[in-house]
Amino acid sequence: MCRVAVILAAGEGKRLSPFTETMPKVMLPVANKPILEHVVDAVKKAGIERIVLVVGYQKEVILDYFREHHGITYVVQDKQLGTAHALLQAKKHVKKDFIILAGDNIVDQKSISRMIEEKAEMSMLIKEHPYPSQYGVVFIEKDMLSRIVEKPRDETGRFISTGIYRFPKSIFQELEKHASQGIYDLTSVVQSLLDKGCRIKTLFADLWMDVVYPWDLLEVNEMMVQNVPAGIGGTIEKNVVIRGHVSIGENTRIYSGCYITGPVIIGESCEIGPNVCIFPSTTIGNNSVIHPFSEIRNSVIMNDTHIGSNSFLVNSIIARGNIIENNFSSTSGENIIEIEGEFKKINNIGAMIGEDCRIGSHVVVDPGVIIGRKCKITSMKRIRKNIPSNTEVM
Repeated sequence: MCRVAVILAAGEGKRLSPFTETMPKVMLPVANKPILEHVVDAVKKAGIERIVLVVGYQKEVILDYFREHHGITYVVQDKQLGTAHALLQAKKHVKKDFIILAGDNIVDQKSISRMIEEKAEMSMLIKEHPYPSQYGVVFIEKDMLSRIVEKPRDETGRFISTGIYRFPKSIFQELEKHASQGIYDLTSVVQSLLDKGCRIKTLFADLWMDVVYPWDLLEVNEMMVQNVPAGIGGTIEKNVVIRGHVSIGENTRIYSGCYITGPVIIGESCEIGPNVCIFPSTTIGNNSVIHPFSEIRNSVIMNDTHIGSNSFLVNSIIARGNIIENNFSSTSGENIIEIEGEFKKINNIGAMIGEDCRIGSHVVVDPGVIIGRKCKITSMKRIRKNIPSNTEVM
């Protein structure tokens, strides 16, 4: 049985800026836990005893968070050249067959277990996807991989590679051969194996979700928040209404008059209310304060954030350390958003605010607007366009 997993967690995630300016994308929170922790948990639940974690960009953030996790070996990819190059860094720590996963993709334990139990020497998890041309498109014949094409211009296939494979130790010989030719992507290595006549079994993943753009955090959070056990670890005052699947952390106080309907997660040492309404698919990080008469819907609010009274947030992402004064409003709607030269038309999107901003009272942010980290916005402003990090709006 396969006992080793290599998890690739070295990338930066530029398309997730400003949220990745001080942390790698694998550490962005989903359901109040880093994406990477969800991956590690799924791997361990599937019976994997040892994890080799390939780190690189902002590696200290990962090392600090996982320092108490046992069974993890760390290797460093100094230059983010590609997935095959990242995997090659783990060579000396792998003695037998193993599985490889990306640290920024949510996958369920059942799918990993299916791959572990598969008797084929090489296998991969695949998934049907509405936008296959953004990934490695796979073509299969009788459950076997026949061809893989990275980001084809023509959407000629329905299924994509999740980037999750089971390989024998001999794969490192292929990785070294391709690296000597300046080829560092795993897709090219896999295609070369197929060209040699190697057989790779395809298995369908039950749950697999990718985080590429900031708004993906909302979709993935909406899915994962449903899996967190309900429970109340804090203090609930009188006249609080809690409905559905709600998790409230230790030392959190929910003041009188609040209405919370799940699925919702509220972290530890928070203060909520009085008279705050929190609606489904919302997560609120640790040490955060939501002041009276505010309403929050389908949003991700990270640690150490203060939201002023009479504020309204919907479909929004608020990074850690933000101080937002009263009567803040993030309107939700449609917008065309530019990310790294790509233009994406997004529906039902609110504000996306980087960490450590200071936002005055009566500020309105238009749908899909991205505000960078460490920005200062004075009161009575309407924000219609993206604001770069370290900007002051007077």
